[in-house]
Amino acid sequence: MVNKIFSNISSINAFHSKFLLPELEKRMQEWETTPRIGDILQKLAPFLKMYGEYVKGFDNAMELVKNMTERIPQFKSVVEEIQKQKICGSLTLQHHMLEPVQRIPRYEMLLKDYLRKLPADSLDWNDAKKSLEIISTAASHSNSAIRKMENLKKLLEIYEMLGEEEDIVNPSNELIKEGQILKLAARNTSAQERYLFLFNNMLLYCVPRFSLVGSKFTVRTRVGIDGMKILETHNEEYPHTFQVSGKERTLELQASSEQDKEEWIKALQETIDAFHQRHETFRNAIAKDNDIHSEVSTAELGKRAPRWIRDNEVTMCMKCKESFNALTRRRHHCRACGHVVCWKCSDYKAQLEYDGGKLSKVCKDCYQIISGFTDSEEKKRKGILEIESAEVSGNSVVCSFLQYMEKSKPWQKAWCVIPKQDPLVLYMYGAPQDVRAQATIPLLGYVVDDMPRSADLPHSFKLTQSKSVHSFAADSEELKQKWLKIIRLAVTGETPDGPNEHPAALDDHPDPKRKSEC
Repeated sequence: MVNKIFSNISSINAFHSKFLLPELEKRMQEWETTPRIGDILQKLAPFLKMYGEYVKGFDNAMELVKNMTERIPQFKSVVEEIQKQKICGSLTLQHHMLEPVQRIPRYEMLLKDYLRKLPADSLDWNDAKKSLEIISTAASHSNSAIRKMENLKKLLEIYEMLGEEEDIVNPSNELIKEGQILKLAARNTSAQERYLFLFNNMLLYCVPRFSLVGSKFTVRTRVGIDGMKILETHNEEYPHTFQVSGKERTLELQASSEQDKEEWIKALQETIDAFHQRHETFRNAIAKDNDIHSEVSTAELGKRAPRWIRDNEVTMCMKCKESFNALTRRRHHCRACGHVVCWKCSDYKAQLEYDGGKLSKVCKDCYQIISGFTDSEEKKRKGILEIESAEVSGNSVVCSFLQYMEKSKPWQKAWCVIPKQDPLVLYMYGAPQDVRAQATIPLLGYVVDDMPRSADLPHSFKLTQSKSVHSFAADSEELKQKWLKIIRLAVTGETPDGPNEHPAALDDHPDPKRKSEC
């Protein structure tokens, strides 16, 4: 429960207390001779990505605290007792849990203010500007995650209000507006109470249900935004009316006031315009697609550099047609045809002749043409998660097979890698040739225990952080010490200097395609 509530807050605290704060305090003492902070922030800003894990679990953590406070008297009592302490500043646990979520956007605002007041010819300008770019990216991810979680939470609430019968809980759905409305009957123009939910791709026309339990509304009609038209109507007996005309149904509706009517018309029209704009950019991209293929034919794929479609020319993946968003479906380019595609449709690599035979990211269609793989062969080739093992193993700080156990689960053999480009993270694969990792462990803040777990495992060691426990066992004491040397640096945020080490020979899994050790 503690892990679910506080996530990786120990690592975040360790980063600030052991690295960022001491560096800034030291610089403040040297300010007369070295009046700059941009170099420090530029060096440490990449570590702020650890906030992403905390933000991702924040919504569930808040819900968990709420439920435990309501259901477990002892939990409520302990929390209230702690909140009374002076150090808590009269703020609740939830207020303190929100602080890390708001921290990155605050850094962004402070750095923007610093740059505004910094002379353009300052020696700190370039470093501070680069730091702002890194922090702004982290802040946008944090804000996007918050907005996405809030939107999904609202979708779930509406899903329950509709009796869990409408399939609306989808990250691509966005609630635009909701509210009560009156519907004019076609025959006698009597007004009937109704409720509208306007999404970015549809309008749900609902009838209220007067029930103390269960669903609050019944969906009478689902009207698609595609082809929808809005018309302001005039009725002397019934003021503030307008008409919604869709492919599925036409509705004459009455708002509660002129302002309410204008707000509904504006929201509907803006939603229609945005929908058409998304599809128009997609159609334009498809039209340009024909030009691209005239430049880079099927026979030339991989042999000739394509012209890339610009990011702002499309709003959805040019392969699977799913809408892009900043959090779960971002834009990527196929290096063979130049199309803008999502991560699922670009999760392939092929050797491109025009780029010296280098393995580059391509879409599924180009991958199959260049490599000659069929769909059935590709399904066998695909892995599970993360980055390719061969890619990181070939450029790693340390890698080898280790026995691994999490908590009380059975021991299992894993191919473990700490890559040079990410030396504070341990990647675990099922085998050296796996395309994706099965799990990753951010090492910063973990405690290392090198005492063997048992006589059966004399070369074992353990990593702990709060209630997270990861146990490993090497085949020899020499291999264990090589891993511990690297991990002890990583848990404190340090990276190894000097040439790449080669800790483990792969004698028990010969493969002519791989080096004998890494």
